Amino acid sequence: MTSTPSSAAGGADATRTALAWTHTARFFTTAARLDQLPGHNLPEIAFVGRSNAGKSTAINTLAQQRQLAFASKTPGRTQHINLFMVGPKETPNALWADLPGYGYAAVARTAKLRWQKVMADYLAVRRNLSGVVQMVDSRHGFTDLDRQLLSFVAPRVSNGEVRLLVILTKADKLNRKESDLSLRKAQEVLGELVTDESDVSIALFSALKRTGVADVAQILHGWCPPADAAASVFSYPGQQNDDEFDELDADATHEDGQDDPAAPEQAPAP
Repeated sequence: MTSTPSSAAGGADATRTALAWTHTARFFTTAARLDQLPGHNLPEIAFVGRSNAGKSTAINTLAQQRQLAFASKTPGRTQHINLFMVGPKETPNALWADLPGYGYAAVARTAKLRWQKVMADYLAVRRNLSGVVQMVDSRHGFTDLDRQLLSFVAPRVSNGEVRLLVILTKADKLNRKESDLSLRKAQEVLGELVTDESDVSIALFSALKRTGVADVAQILHGWCPPADAAASVFSYPGQQNDDEFDELDADATHEDGQDDPAAPEQAPAP
């Protein structure tokens, strides 16, 4: 397991290349259900995190764009999977998947449960999923919901099928001692996933002070093949014979139902 990798190790050129690559991120498509996601042959990197963990801010900071990832004024209301192409315009070599934030009670319970199942299914079986970036608030560490979300993809991480990067967000709010403690606690949680085959990393991150931005960009860039080696092929629902999600619940829809914002968190559906 790698903690807070040093961008200096790759040199200034590697940092510039990685940041130039993340800057190419652009909106591709959105899906309200798993069966609406296009099929493709590119590595897919999923961004997941609790509502208010700073996921949208982190994505926008990495892309050096202010409004690439949509952040709802009401946490928990963004109920779609948004895909972004990354890499050269004609030869993208990765897709970023921004998944809805979890754990906030400002949406109807039925809609929330459906979306939690969609995310669990996505992490467990999405064929193109090659990496997961989980946002965890550095001040609070892994909550029960964070651990449960992690459990959905844990088998694929342990066997090396899916890489994992945990970003400890809002690190600017911690002093040095608190940062070290946050890292140690995260390492303890992730230690259960580490095997000879796994690729697990942790990075402290601050969008405000840009702590960890270069490190994270280099990690994500390293997860993907060179653009000239990626021959992107896309197929869309209705054009493919893909049984990937045949047995999954495809009833997730966008609902703006209102729950009591103070209601307790609802755990993801098993």
